Amino acid sequence: MNKVLQEDVAEFAKDFPLVEDCRNAFFLITGATGLIGSSLIHCLLALRVGVRIIAPVRNIEKAKQKFDPWELEYISLVECDLVKFDYDSLETVDYIIHCAAPTSSKFFVEHPVETFSSIYDVTKVLLDFANRKQVKGFVYLSSLEVYGEINDDSRLVTEDVQGYLDPLSVRSSYPMAKRAAENLCCLYASQYAVPVKITRLTQTTGAGIAKDDNRVIAQFARLAAMGRDIVLHTTGESARPYCYTMDSVSGILFVLLRGKTGEAYNVANEETYISARDMAVYVRDNINNSIDVLIDLNDNMGYAPVSKLKLSSVKLQGLGWCAKYGLKEIFGRLHFYFNS
Repeated sequence: MNKVLQEDVAEFAKDFPLVEDCRNAFFLITGATGLIGSSLIHCLLALRVGVRIIAPVRNIEKAKQKFDPWELEYISLVECDLVKFDYDSLETVDYIIHCAAPTSSKFFVEHPVETFSSIYDVTKVLLDFANRKQVKGFVYLSSLEVYGEINDDSRLVTEDVQGYLDPLSVRSSYPMAKRAAENLCCLYASQYAVPVKITRLTQTTGAGIAKDDNRVIAQFARLAAMGRDIVLHTTGESARPYCYTMDSVSGILFVLLRGKTGEAYNVANEETYISARDMAVYVRDNINNSIDVLIDLNDNMGYAPVSKLKLSSVKLQGLGWCAKYGLKEIFGRLHFYFNS
């Protein structure tokens, strides 16, 4: 495990207040090779309270490279298709955290059918299993993209707000599927009393992110570490808050263990709200002032429509959660990570 990630995980384990709720629990976690899924596993195992992890993955060798040898002793990796896997073959599952989903805008545009079907179909299979197994808790990881086009940032966006999504846009394959999956969670909670909750994550980043990840905050940090100019392919008007991995992990676990069934919770640090253009300038001015910020407009990148999503985290804070990492800490940790 990278040194920066080791430090982050150790800090999480030292301060996480819901440790006893996790003692001797069996977790089923999808998306275990992704940033959030792998970070969740690192953090849960670092608590050292007898947690066991079941992780269905597409490539078991890739998954093994994500974890230290001692961690693999507590993880059951299963190479499978997430839709076709026989979940009933699993003897014990207390909690399900469903992280798996496509994450690339380019993929959403080039493979919209696969994007929509994979998000919806896997969620339904897991909800059916959760109902049969009568699990203690289930968290579905959704996205701030479900809010659609909102361009008024004069007030915070709470979980009851919805903006416009064009159902006839190919790029809507991702947010429309996320909305559909959220509704499915609500239906299973209502009709079958499945204890499922929803987390709407803003863009999350941190140590452990793939070195070629092209999401905006990681890309800017990587370019600064390399001493290369930041090139914006849009006007950079879209704005949102951001979240460091450790804050997202704690938020997900707070919702799992303290959240109300059938409800959604924003997971974001309100204090990090910033536009893409202003973030590029921030990185230049505060991380590496030898680089420049350039604009080269390109409409063929698959980016979401312009939106200004000033997410409220008040509902999540009501469960006892609070963010620890602001922009300064996020970029500081990322800069250290990319340079290491």
